[in-house]
Amino acid sequence: MQERTVERESLWRQAGGWRGGWIAVGIFALTRVVQLIMLWWLSDASGKGESIRSQLLEWDGGWFIKVATEGYPHTYSYDQLTGQLDGNELAFFPLYPSLIRTFDLAGMSAGTAALTVAWLASIGLAVALHLLGTTLYSRRTGWMLVAICCSAPVTVVFSMAYTEGLFLAVVAGMFVAAHRKVWWAAGLLGLAAALTRPTGAAAALGLAVAAVLAVRESRVKAWQPIVAALVALAGVPAYLLWVALRVGDANAWFRIQTAGWGTSFDFGRSTWKFLRTTLSTGDGWVPVSVALILLVALAAAAVALAGKPWLPLAVYGVVSMVLVYGQAGFYHSKPRLLVPVLLTLLPAAVAAARARPRVAVLSIAAWGAFGLWYGAYLVAVWPYTL
Repeated sequence: MQERTVERESLWRQAGGWRGGWIAVGIFALTRVVQLIMLWWLSDASGKGESIRSQLLEWDGGWFIKVATEGYPHTYSYDQLTGQLDGNELAFFPLYPSLIRTFDLAGMSAGTAALTVAWLASIGLAVALHLLGTTLYSRRTGWMLVAICCSAPVTVVFSMAYTEGLFLAVVAGMFVAAHRKVWWAAGLLGLAAALTRPTGAAAALGLAVAAVLAVRESRVKAWQPIVAALVALAGVPAYLLWVALRVGDANAWFRIQTAGWGTSFDFGRSTWKFLRTTLSTGDGWVPVSVALILLVALAAAAVALAGKPWLPLAVYGVVSMVLVYGQAGFYHSKPRLLVPVLLTLLPAAVAAARARPRVAVLSIAAWGAFGLWYGAYLVAVWPYTL
């Protein structure tokens, strides 16, 4: 116990203590302020007449709020006109709506509660990313990772009633805890990730790899990492089983996903078709930009893997990318689904940390100018869901 306390304290000191944490939060806050200004500017120019608040609560946010205020249905939903199976709230994992409900019961409106949870989680995300970059590389890398991640394209969802901020906060925290061998925290955070998004299964696999590596070290009691991994691995199957029992169909969650959002695993056939068609016809700059983002993310992941990152983080990143590229669904949602991968951001964060401060600042500023504008544009002008 004493050794672990020393390790935690040394990481906090290594990360710069409270000053280091506040710098990470300040970087996050700067990206949010800049993006909200862009969102206000683009909303005014688009003529939609929607408030910024309403735009931050759009699309999936409405589903999460409905779960928080009305609970989950007990069966399938069907289109009233066609009678065909439709998507419903059971597609959405329970942790984020549960947190919204907690704030809602405390007296907040559901919309305010949803945004409060998302913003608080994203503040935690900034600190967790800084600690992760510090424990794996250096303090400066931690700050660079926060800056690059929070200004990446489509990280506008960190400000919206979406789960990416919460998910990435608990995943980064889980890997920090696993790297420092604080297994009780790693297991609980891994379970939280698994109850936030289905890709929590990839995070749990990463934790399982960390547990296997730890068991091989004689200094670690085998049961602690094993229990942590099992707790995290149980999360996604537990929710899918709950949905199956509630509806009375073993494939209920998968059928709801496919009916509502066209999501199914087709081993990348639809992604390949989208890339081939879009890059050969160039039909619209947003589809072309999405295709380029998907290709750049693959290249960045390859560079990261060539640098031999910490194996649990690499496993989580690769499995997450397989799930994103391998499934059918809305093509314009794929950049959002890549946000929590982290693996694609490591090469840039490490390079920025090693560069001269002026070069790093100018490079990240240019990256952020595009990324923050891009996300604001998709919310304020682009007519489709993220």
